[in-house]
Amino acid sequence: MKHAYIFPGQGAQFSGMGKNLYETNSLAKEYFEQANEILGFRITDIMFEGSDEDLKQTKVTQPAVFLHSVVRFETTPGLKPDMVAGHSLGEFSALVANRVLSFEDGLKLVAKRAAAMQKACEINPSTMAAVLGLEDAVIENVLAEITDEIVVAANYNSPGQLVISGSVAGINIACEKLKAAGAKRALVLQVGGAFHSPLMAPAKEELQEAIMATHFNNPTCPIYQNVDAHPYIDPGMIKQNLINQLTAPVRWTQTIQKMVENGAGRFTEVGPGNVLQGLVKKIAREVETEGLS
Repeated sequence: MKHAYIFPGQGAQFSGMGKNLYETNSLAKEYFEQANEILGFRITDIMFEGSDEDLKQTKVTQPAVFLHSVVRFETTPGLKPDMVAGHSLGEFSALVANRVLSFEDGLKLVAKRAAAMQKACEINPSTMAAVLGLEDAVIENVLAEITDEIVVAANYNSPGQLVISGSVAGINIACEKLKAAGAKRALVLQVGGAFHSPLMAPAKEELQEAIMATHFNNPTCPIYQNVDAHPYIDPGMIKQNLINQLTAPVRWTQTIQKMVENGAGRFTEVGPGNVLQGLVKKIAREVETEGLS
């Protein structure tokens, strides 16, 4: 049985995250202080004492979740993944865990990604919505009928749970149509913009430059990437998939299915929260799940 390690993305943050690690582990404290230096502001103050509102800013959220996940992984002895994956932002944490990226380079790329995404959100006001209780194919067909606004499938989280992304008008139209098609819920989310949609194209261009200028090592184990749910070990391919991820959907359901198909029987979520453990159980009930937070 193979042991998979998975890493959460934006939305897993909470006030007080990482504080216990900082106060009880001297190595963790070193990582956190190094991050403060790299970022040029004390992100630890916001993580440990900030309000939910403070933590919701994309430029804070993404480095905070990455930092919590990676520090937890690096300060836990004896972790040897057979395979890794991350949900959206979590893919960067996974790439530190399988040694493709150094801690410093990973954090710099995440900070760049967050800033670029924040900027893209300001250019095009946009949003996302969670759709519950409909098959993926039904949602895709409804979205295909909306041609005068941008609205696409963004996160295939688990069977019966899909997040859509697009212009504010597009999302509102889609929610009404999806409810009419039988969705249990179609709920607009409190997010900064239309992540994983064509509206993130300006951020993709900016991030591409940063990723191409960063050294990627050969991995210690495969990473199953969001764009197509397949495992990768070639650094060049990993880079390209990471760039494409910004405007492509997160195929989480398919990722977990593929990992199970390839022998994963135990999944450990590393980082804040336990959302991914819940999704894994909905996708593959037979596997073991646990969390390292």
